[in-house]
Amino acid sequence: MASFKELIQSPDVPVLVDFYADWCGPCQMMNPVIEQVAKDLSGQVKIIKVNVDKNQAAAAKYGIRGIPAFILFQNGEIRWRHNGGIDGNQLKQVLLQHSSPVQ
Repeated sequence: MASFKELIQSPDVPVLVDFYADWCGPCQMMNPVIEQVAKDLSGQVKIIKVNVDKNQAAAAKYGIRGIPAFILFQNGEIRWRHNGGIDGNQLKQVLLQHSSPVQ
C-alpha cells in the first residue's frame, strides 16, 4: 500500500481524507454520507479513510484533535478542512469546487 504522503500527492484528482475512529458515533453516522459522495463523484475525487487510533502520526501531523475531521488535499497541499459532521450536499459542493471535470 502506498504511504499516506504518496496518497495525498495525487496530481490527477483532489484527495479527501476522512480521519475517524471505529468507536466514534459521529464518524459512524458519516460513513453512509461519505460512501454516497464517493459514488456520486467517482473519478473526480479520491476519498481515503484514516483511522486515528492506528495512524496516530498522521493525525498528529495534521493537528487532528476531534473526529470526524476532513482534509482536502490537492498535490499534497491542504485546500480545505472541516471538523465534525457535514451534510453530503455541502461536502459535494466543496469537492466539486476543487475538482476538474472528467474528460
